[in-house]
Amino acid sequence: MMKKVVVLGGGGFIGGHLAKRLKEEGNHVTICDIKKHEYFNHDVISDVFIVGDLTDPTVVSHAIAEGVDEVYQLAADMGGAGYIFTGENDANVMHNSALINLNVAKECVVKKVKKVFYSSSACMYPEYNQLDPLNPNCEESSAYPANPDSEYGWEKLFSERLFLAFNRNYKLDVRIARFHNIFGPQGTWKDGKEKAPAAMCRKVIEAEPGSSIEVWGDGQQTRSFLYVDECVEAVLRLMASDFAGPVNIGSEEMVTINELAQMAIDISGKDVTIKNIEGQEFFDKYGFKCPTGVRGRNSDNKLFKEKVGWEVSEPLIDGMQKTFQWIDTVAKVAV
Repeated sequence: MMKKVVVLGGGGFIGGHLAKRLKEEGNHVTICDIKKHEYFNHDVISDVFIVGDLTDPTVVSHAIAEGVDEVYQLAADMGGAGYIFTGENDANVMHNSALINLNVAKECVVKKVKKVFYSSSACMYPEYNQLDPLNPNCEESSAYPANPDSEYGWEKLFSERLFLAFNRNYKLDVRIARFHNIFGPQGTWKDGKEKAPAAMCRKVIEAEPGSSIEVWGDGQQTRSFLYVDECVEAVLRLMASDFAGPVNIGSEEMVTINELAQMAIDISGKDVTIKNIEGQEFFDKYGFKCPTGVRGRNSDNKLFKEKVGWEVSEPLIDGMQKTFQWIDTVAKVAV
């Protein structure tokens, strides 16, 4: 049966892929975002596309109409490490994202929305559990005592609690997932807001044979990365379940950032090496402290398997190959 769904942040990377899948499944999809999608044709991902600033409650009221079955709230002020961890964007990140979520939670109650998904982030996990790159602890129950390493993480934690409070007090049916480094095609790949997989692919594509690519930090910090199609599948399965969360959505295939860079190099077949840059050398070049984030982070998927009964399966290399090919194509067009 066709549902009326609203994807807030559908002009962004994950939101665009999610909206496309929802429309392909026969739903009536309304998107609202502050910008149009850079890579998807709007007719492919939505029936209605509203360009508007979700920090404005009148825009939220317009986007979430009467009779909506599901709202997917992915809109946020965000970016890659160069945007989140320098400290220069903290006020905007906290103010804009929190205001969006305050508006959305209230409007969903007013309009009696049947079910709401909120995309949180692994950045809300405590820094003290992510100091060992080989043994990070990102089990859902480890969130408290809280100590995220960025204001972006603090805002995500606040908004989780906001939606859970609306669930308790107003019976808003919510689902909350903590995304772990989602990547893939049709996303930001340059200009400082790109995530690590896209950044590594771009750097290698732009590198001349015999040269090196720059990797921030010592390259031994660890992460896991989840291809966007698997993220979308996990979101839809969570929404279909009776589990509210919060729950991790990510991969358990942990790699160092140098290993991720080498993966991009191997895909390219180029004679390119890695140059790690940190400390004073980094500061002298960029004028701010090297923004590497926590030393280790990896998704813990036990709870998702237990409550939803599904697990991700695509190896990182498969997603990296598809992402590399896409960036290579759009980079050539952009020249």
